[in-house]
Amino acid sequence: MEVARESGDAELIRVLHEQHGAALWAVALRTTADRGRAQDAVQETLLRAWRHPAALDPSRGDPRPWLLRTLRNVLIDEWRSRAARPELLSDDPVGAESGTAPGAHTVTDHAEAAVQAWTVAAALDRLSPEHRAVIVECYYGGRTVGEAAAVLGIPAGTVKSRVHYGLRALRLALEEMGVGT
Repeated sequence: MEVARESGDAELIRVLHEQHGAALWAVALRTTADRGRAQDAVQETLLRAWRHPAALDPSRGDPRPWLLRTLRNVLIDEWRSRAARPELLSDDPVGAESGTAPGAHTVTDHAEAAVQAWTVAAALDRLSPEHRAVIVECYYGGRTVGEAAAVLGIPAGTVKSRVHYGLRALRLALEEMGVGT
């Protein structure tokens, strides 16, 4: 019985990938601009679909909206994870030849983080107060859409819309500042 389930699971994932993989990949790549991160996000989305077969029940309709929403959640989770633990790059492997203990941070690491924070703050200052408020609440405050809506006194749909357009404006502001080009 277990062998039959495994072959059915493999078939489910194959069919999902065949029918929805290209759309998921396009959204993930456009969002991340990183092929590796996009592949990881699509794989995680399909894994979550496999774990929640009820969401794919044909009686519920087309599973693509559920898959795209799940992909969005995966990308947000990944972005928040990176924001909480930013990658600090160095020419020197951790502790190698420098005599520093593993995990020790150099002045350069802190200076780079400070410059990055100032750059993002300057880009945020270029946004409208409404867009800036929802981005700060959702990404820096770690609030859900509902929580941000309650704090800001606006409908949840408005928060979603402002986050969407605010992130687009933030990306444009960073590009105008020469970041990411």
